[in-house]
Amino acid sequence: MYRRMKDLREDSDLRQKDVAEVLNISRSAYANYERGERDMYGQTLENLADFYGTSVDYIMGRTDIKNPYPKGRKRKL
Repeated sequence: MYRRMKDLREDSDLRQKDVAEVLNISRSAYANYERGERDMYGQTLENLADFYGTSVDYIMGRTDIKNPYPKGRKRKL
């Protein structure tokens, strides 16, 4: 997961500070995420996926398909 976060950032020619600003967190907090010293969950992870136009599953390494999932009806639990 953390390698993908770094790869997405570098592929977009962004600095950690740039991504941290988008996520409304400090640069050091984002750096901890990228190094795997802190886990990223919930809304922050969703915001990161939305920012890069990909899915949470891609960032987490659960799929190699970079495209986001199509928007559709949400399933009721």
